[in-house]
Amino acid sequence: MKFKKPTLLALIHISSLLLLSADSTRPPFSCDSSHPPTKSYPFCNSSLSINQRVQDLISRLTLDEKISQLVNSAPAIPRLGIPEYEWWSEALHGIAYFSTVHTGMRFNGTIQSATSFPQVILTAASFDVHLWYRIGQAVGKEARAIYNAGQATGMTFWAPNINIFRDPRWGRGQETPGEDPVVTGKYAVSFVRGIQGDTFEGGKLGEHLQASACCKHFTAYDLDNWKGVNRFVFNAKVSQQDLTDTYMPPFRSCIQEGKASGIMCAYNRVNGVPNCADYNLLSKTARQWGFNGYITSDCDAVSIIHEEQGYAKLPEDAVADVLKAGMDVNCGNYLKNYTKSAVYKRKLPISEIDRALHNLFSVRMRLGFFNGNPVNQPFGHISSDQVCSQEHQNLALEAARNGIVLLKNSNKLLPFSKAKTASLAVIGPNANSTRTLLGNYAGPPCKTVTPLQGLQNYVKDIGYHPGCNAVNCSYPLTDQAVKVAKGAEYVVLVMGLDQTQEREELDRVDLALSPKQQKLISTVTRAAKNPVVLVLLSGGPVDITFAKYDKHIGSILWAGYPGEAGGQALAEIIFGDHNPGGRLPVTWYPQSFVKVPMTDMRMRPDPSSRYPGRTYRFYQGPKVFEFGYGLSYSNYSYEFLPVAQNKVYLNNQLKSPKVELENSNAFKYIPVSELRTELCDKRIPVTVRAQNHGDLAGKHPLLLFVRREKISNGRPEKQLIGFQSVILNAGERADVEFELSPCEHLSTSNEEGLMVIEEGSHFLSIGEKESEITVVI
Repeated sequence: MKFKKPTLLALIHISSLLLLSADSTRPPFSCDSSHPPTKSYPFCNSSLSINQRVQDLISRLTLDEKISQLVNSAPAIPRLGIPEYEWWSEALHGIAYFSTVHTGMRFNGTIQSATSFPQVILTAASFDVHLWYRIGQAVGKEARAIYNAGQATGMTFWAPNINIFRDPRWGRGQETPGEDPVVTGKYAVSFVRGIQGDTFEGGKLGEHLQASACCKHFTAYDLDNWKGVNRFVFNAKVSQQDLTDTYMPPFRSCIQEGKASGIMCAYNRVNGVPNCADYNLLSKTARQWGFNGYITSDCDAVSIIHEEQGYAKLPEDAVADVLKAGMDVNCGNYLKNYTKSAVYKRKLPISEIDRALHNLFSVRMRLGFFNGNPVNQPFGHISSDQVCSQEHQNLALEAARNGIVLLKNSNKLLPFSKAKTASLAVIGPNANSTRTLLGNYAGPPCKTVTPLQGLQNYVKDIGYHPGCNAVNCSYPLTDQAVKVAKGAEYVVLVMGLDQTQEREELDRVDLALSPKQQKLISTVTRAAKNPVVLVLLSGGPVDITFAKYDKHIGSILWAGYPGEAGGQALAEIIFGDHNPGGRLPVTWYPQSFVKVPMTDMRMRPDPSSRYPGRTYRFYQGPKVFEFGYGLSYSNYSYEFLPVAQNKVYLNNQLKSPKVELENSNAFKYIPVSELRTELCDKRIPVTVRAQNHGDLAGKHPLLLFVRREKISNGRPEKQLIGFQSVILNAGERADVEFELSPCEHLSTSNEEGLMVIEEGSHFLSIGEKESEITVVI
């Protein structure tokens, strides 16, 4: 039998296939210097600009090859030496796996776990931007180490989730930094800078990415599945006022300050238009903010534009709509299946495909995937010993410690004495559950310490009982639990929720614990010898009014989903080795709030229809616990030091001749856009003196708010403008300086969505103390 001599092209093709599948421990990359055919390609020439290199690469692709790269699982292009790439990886609070099929990260090699930090809602409760940055740093390093070990086909992570936790029933609220746009924006900036390899202050990243962060879900997405309304068909009706001052600011911060290299557009429609097909949102708004990166759909979000929302008549219309709007990559296969026919039907020009590919390959190049062997690149030195390092595990413990919130501590029940506590009963379905600790979007942790295991390090004589079969307590085991409780000096109940109660695709319909769990708690507390400690694991707020006023429950701790070291952190707080300082990043509403439709997106109250509004900024109604609430084993006092400038004059700060405008309540105001940059760049120092009056050292977050003298016309009740943590020893005091920006902190959104500054008194507040700033027009 005769064989044809292989052509040069065939040899290149075969050698490329061998290159792409050669070594499972070798990370995938393009432009291998040991692979001669690639040397001649300009896209492999790192001395050229990324723009030039990407243009060269795109020019070499066939239409079929171009289309193949528009989906999350982008196949290899062997003839050009380009390996496959997976855009979908998760890193919400540590490297995670979400799908065994679609994931850029694998745990099937030398690395089989990663540090699992607390779920975001608990980390946010620390109100510590530097902590958030350090967690991002650790996640980015572990991601790069996994790639360098050959266990990754992608380094684009679809985190952080920076949607506003608008409604307490939202199953994914646990993934967010809470309900406040300032906190959420600062979290986005800190985490993104950390994971991408920037400095804490930002601005030093350059073109190289340690890993790529993606801020999601753009925008006004905070409903998954509530009473038959799901995120795929939901049309969020949002006023321009609420978009301007609530839903959009975190994304603007993420882009302008965090320099995120990715955005994910959300499933839902906003005012009738699907987010992923909204040119004004993706191209006009995000790109005008200076966004430099790629935009991905949420998974199958393109298909639903046609199949469920009916916004697009044909599949090809949906494909054309999203690419013309500015979306770049489709999580799913809709673009793979219908882009070619959209081109042939003249619904889509190839230039839109090229535009998307330019954004996609630019990010892959910034990650170093086209610069040859990654060992020789800026992040090539990060090795597997960075994963689950002691430093990162200590950081996970620190984050859990600093986030846990003390909600009640009657008669100073806590901390327990390490020397005098003879016996302890630990009861509850979450007491020894490793899975509950992690929350959703979690990977295999380095190790886990449950609350039971953590407490066993302090007390030898411990009785344990789960109390019931699960958190819904469908099969309570009350008699056995009572017996264990009666046999101990003190009782710690570890109760709350888990992912069977709240998660993606599952919103709650109640804010209370299940009736059987409440009954178990009440029965055990009455059987105990002393007031008990109630620990709640949950992402969303819970109406625990019954426990708040129950004299048999001496202390209450909220621990979110505290991550791999959560049990140790809880035990350290319960026995006084750590002084709790966490503060709630969300309002805790009463059960009666469930009468408010989750589909009502309005932030501001409407007294005429008895609509109470949402979040601490606008809600007018009873609360179980307020935003920012949190106790300590120490008492702290605050004092405003005299402000050097307590009046802000706007009449001489206009860009053009003075024009005085009046709102409906006859308050004079000036749009921020009409003010000179000198005023908007100005920072007024505000100093707060804080003192620890307790016997223990503590880390204490200071939350600085501003409010108007009169609350009306859609103004917030109050607005957080800054927060800082201070560590104070027993009896110690310190001066903490904040910076007040008149344009940023004294402005509010009017009904047209215009940011304006009104004349009159503004009051800075911290605790019960206030300091007046007057705006003069």
